Amino acid sequence: MVDLTSIAIQVIVGVIIVSPVLWLVGRSMVGKQKAKFTDAIWIVVLGTVINALLGAYIHGVVGLAVTLIVWIALIHHFFDAGWGKSILIGVIAIIVLVVIVFVLTLLGFAALAGLGGLSALGL
Repeated sequence: MVDLTSIAIQVIVGVIIVSPVLWLVGRSMVGKQKAKFTDAIWIVVLGTVINALLGAYIHGVVGLAVTLIVWIALIHHFFDAGWGKSILIGVIAIIVLVVIVFVLTLLGFAALAGLGGLSALGL
C-alpha cells in the first residue's frame, strides 16, 4: 500500500532540494533553452510518484535498476538530452547533492559546537 502523505512530503522536499540542483546541472550540460526550472520540477514530481508506486511492488536490485531507468528517462525526456548526457546529468546532480549535504552537516555541527552543544560529547 502506498502512503499518500509520505509521497506528498517526498514530493515537496524533492521540489525544494533536488529540483534546483537538477536544474543547474541540466542547464550547465544542455543549455538554458532545454533545461527549464519547471522541467526540473516535473522530473522530481513524476520521478518521486512513479518510484513510490513501483517501489511498492519491485524491491532489491531490480527496484534500484528500475528507479535509475525512470529518473534517467525523465531527464532524457524533459531536458531533451541524449541518453549519455542524461546519465551524466543524473550522476553530477547526485554528486552535487552529496556535497551540499556534507557541507550542511558540517555547518550544523559547527553551529552546535558554537552553542556549546557538542562540549558535553567531548568534541
